[in-house]
Amino acid sequence: MELINWILTYPFISLGIGFVLFVVVVFIHDVSQTKHTIIHNFPVVGHLRYFLEMIGPELRQYWVANDKEERPFDRTERRWIYATAKGQNSNFGFGTTELQYEPGYPIIKHRAFPFTESKAYKISGDPTCIPCLKVIGDFHKRKFPYRPYSIINISAMSFGSLSKNAITALNIGAREAGAFHNTGEGGLSPYHLNGADVVWQIGTGYFGARTKEGRFDLQILKQKIDKYKNVRLIEIKLSQGAKPGKGGILPGIKVNAEIAATREVEIGKDCISPNSHAEFSNVSELISFIELIAGETGLPVGIKSAIGEIEFWDELATEMKKTKKGPDFITIDGGEGGTGAAPLTYADHVSLPFKIAFQRVYTLFQRHGISERIVWIGAGKLGFPDRAVVALAMGCDLVNVAREAMLSIGCIQAEQCHTDHCPAGVATQNWWLQKGLNPTLKSKRAALYLKGFRKELLSLAHSCGYEHPSQFTGRDIEISLGMNKFTTLEDQLGYKRDVVKFTRMADYGTFPSR
Repeated sequence: MELINWILTYPFISLGIGFVLFVVVVFIHDVSQTKHTIIHNFPVVGHLRYFLEMIGPELRQYWVANDKEERPFDRTERRWIYATAKGQNSNFGFGTTELQYEPGYPIIKHRAFPFTESKAYKISGDPTCIPCLKVIGDFHKRKFPYRPYSIINISAMSFGSLSKNAITALNIGAREAGAFHNTGEGGLSPYHLNGADVVWQIGTGYFGARTKEGRFDLQILKQKIDKYKNVRLIEIKLSQGAKPGKGGILPGIKVNAEIAATREVEIGKDCISPNSHAEFSNVSELISFIELIAGETGLPVGIKSAIGEIEFWDELATEMKKTKKGPDFITIDGGEGGTGAAPLTYADHVSLPFKIAFQRVYTLFQRHGISERIVWIGAGKLGFPDRAVVALAMGCDLVNVAREAMLSIGCIQAEQCHTDHCPAGVATQNWWLQKGLNPTLKSKRAALYLKGFRKELLSLAHSCGYEHPSQFTGRDIEISLGMNKFTTLEDQLGYKRDVVKFTRMADYGTFPSR
């Protein structure tokens, strides 16, 4: 009792003594342990090294790196997304800071007589609406063909990898902007059902449509699609840019009861998808699987893949030309993609970057004479108007954005996605961290980002004399080869994109529901 009274009488002295005792205990522990050399050799203060390493990305972002040094998105890119998502001034002053003669730098060529913006048709009262010029599923006469309202959409990011608040915000934002929202291979969750059009991605784990043994269950898929009318497309994931040829990785720390129920897996255990599909193992079986799902559900079915060897794509194009069957759309994911947790070597060195990947597959389908029947979707750091222009000029009909959409709802590029310690509440299942992400507020920012993106993309098209951005060609873009050496994107890549049938924007204003 006397000790307690003394502590209450001299609290600061007590705290000092307590701190000294704590330091002594830590010192004894540090010099006794043999696991960490730094901590043993520099007891107590050695812990600072791990703390500084932990907050290194934040320190570099805010204190060390200049505006153009940050990776994967530099500070000016993030500023543009944040300002656009908040409805703030997204302009920059004092001219460009880019090195315009640097090899690979793109220049978009404006016209002396732009398309008059006052003549631009506003579909459904939305001045930013940019409908897809192709109807997905039209060639194969699917029961429920689909023309996307927006050519800019949200790419595959699973519930589990992202928090429920993040998925909710993205889905509502997509709904408000008229974009579709890809579920990612984690399957259809309740948080994907807030009104946006949905692409249900089916990966090797068949999450949400699988038997207890982990095999694909067509009847479960059909039941859910019949129930949820917002599901407009099915995408079969062959691989992704972050880790092609390797299954999805969801650390056990993120697999809570709700995610386990959605995916039909065990709570708290690493959720590792197989690296290949059990339902098909060759091109013929893949096409049969596509046609089975399309026939039973009535929905257009496509595939998503990063690009490595080209022989598969040659065989696929050959079989599609012969049978007039196969995917309604193809999503090409560049090696720049990175929302999934991945081993470093896979992230850095496996799969081709977007421009080369798309060029190889697209030109192969052109040689087979079937490129026009496919709706082409590009993905992999394309979430900025200039990059979208390049993708469209190469032949893409749609552009998917992932990390840029994460940034729009508060991601700070802390690079903690795989640890469950995302400080912004975006890529974590920690209840406290994700509580800070307000879906109501952040959904508005996601919508503003998508609309602001489309607004600037339309402005670029008008500056170049076009009403619709899909009218861009490789002749409209110059690529730097170094000082005083420029060539067109078309000449650099060695092909012309297919001529896009376009009349006027007013003819593309009908978007039927299922």
